[in-house]
Amino acid sequence: MQRSDKVRPVIIKRKKVIAGGGHHGGAWKVAYADFVTAMMAFFLMLWLLGSVTDDKRKGIADYFSETYAVQSHSSGGDGVMGGVSLSPESSLTDTIATRERFFTETATFESLVDILNEIAARDADFAEAFSQVSVRLSEEGLVVELYDLEDSALFEGQTETARPVLDLLVSVVSEVFATVTNPVAITAHSRSFPSVIRDNPVWPLTVARAQAMHDMMQAAGLPDKRFQRVTGHADRALTDPNPMAVRNNRIELVLLRHEASP
Repeated sequence: MQRSDKVRPVIIKRKKVIAGGGHHGGAWKVAYADFVTAMMAFFLMLWLLGSVTDDKRKGIADYFSETYAVQSHSSGGDGVMGGVSLSPESSLTDTIATRERFFTETATFESLVDILNEIAARDADFAEAFSQVSVRLSEEGLVVELYDLEDSALFEGQTETARPVLDLLVSVVSEVFATVTNPVAITAHSRSFPSVIRDNPVWPLTVARAQAMHDMMQAAGLPDKRFQRVTGHADRALTDPNPMAVRNNRIELVLLRHEASP
């Protein structure tokens, strides 16, 4: 049988099908969508953090921070502490709160210093007496130091009788201290006396002067419950290298921080 020229040969094509469609598949779109969603969430979080106050940000940080609270409990021992294990119950939140109180009180103390400077600026008599005042901030609180000068002593001789300059200083300082509720500490210091003196007066003198300051400030309007301690330190804490310098005769009035009080 002869093959007809009009009949076309049958050609079979085999097409290779790749699973997933190669670069034309849709799996990459899912990954890209996840990436875009994550980036949107990230920028949304940054926007929210930027729009809230510092206090709220601290609260958010505290929420995700570990908190340690250890309470007192009996360990069954018979040691010095009677078998009681003591440790503070605190957390990061307590630490932040304490730090904020510290800075808040520091700002309050600085405002009191400004008040004293303003009074000195408008009152000539107090301005002259203010030359015997040194004010500083410490970890304990605001320290107002009143001290002797060569030509101007706070007390009459070696007694606890206040001179007019001290009366003026105490009245103003007491008025400023009355604007807050912090406890007050009074410490009296003295210069050293020659060792040949039979009865060294430094201890009874500083104790008497500290008590006199307490009485004066109480009479100026500060209630007795405000006073945390009243002490005499004799010549054990000199501020001038020369132990017999009059500058070592001084009274320290400390406005204590609340957390520093027992």
